[in-house]
Amino acid sequence: MSNDILNTIAENTRQRYELIIKEKPYAEIKAQALSIEKGSFEFEKAIAKNGLSFICEVKKASPSKGVISKDFPYLETALKYEAVGADCISCLTEPKWFLGSDRYLREIVSAVNIPVLRKDFTVCDYQIYEAKLLGASAVLLICSILDEKTLMEYIDICNSLGMSALVEAHSESEIQTALRAGARIVGVNNRNLRDFSVDTKNSAKLRSAVPSDVLFVSESGVKTRQDVENIEKSGADAVLIGETLMRADDIGAKMRELKGDKN
Repeated sequence: MSNDILNTIAENTRQRYELIIKEKPYAEIKAQALSIEKGSFEFEKAIAKNGLSFICEVKKASPSKGVISKDFPYLETALKYEAVGADCISCLTEPKWFLGSDRYLREIVSAVNIPVLRKDFTVCDYQIYEAKLLGASAVLLICSILDEKTLMEYIDICNSLGMSALVEAHSESEIQTALRAGARIVGVNNRNLRDFSVDTKNSAKLRSAVPSDVLFVSESGVKTRQDVENIEKSGADAVLIGETLMRADDIGAKMRELKGDKN
């Protein structure tokens, strides 16, 4: 695997979808997605509420940490997240490096009453229509692997389906690209997806580049209540937390700690 992990995963995803599209043609999946009732942008409504919203992630593994949850009780985890006050759930579906599955997403969507983000490496619009069919309320679009014109097209497709697009950036120039493309939710990843180093100050540093009428999400690297407080102070609308919760012996206790809930 090359040093540039992100491009490696994106290229592998492109190859994977070439095979998937042969099995189930593009026109078929698009028609099915458009025949479903249009969503009402539930994901962005959930993170637009007052105070910091929590997007809690269900993931089995990552390229930097390997297997995070050996037993991986994904449904139980998702239900616990909902029970302890998660506003949304993020579900990894990338199968090779994150050991994700569309099945996990489909089952989680059926089991919970909060919006679910499909966390994958979106490299073709087929994946957006597919996410709609799986029941996702939102998809992840990563600026580093999509040009501005493609981002704009994908955001338009999300809009036509009533889905939200969490547009991920890692620098001020990527934020500007996201905004020009029409992003209504910008996520700044504290983890550099090119080398997987983490700097939790990254999102706070870039917060001012995102206008107040665009929702702002701080992603990755959150481990402590202090991290959450710093993100809150920066004016973020939501925080996405994965590994810290997946490794916790008691998800409820960890969420209470991160939220600063003394009860």
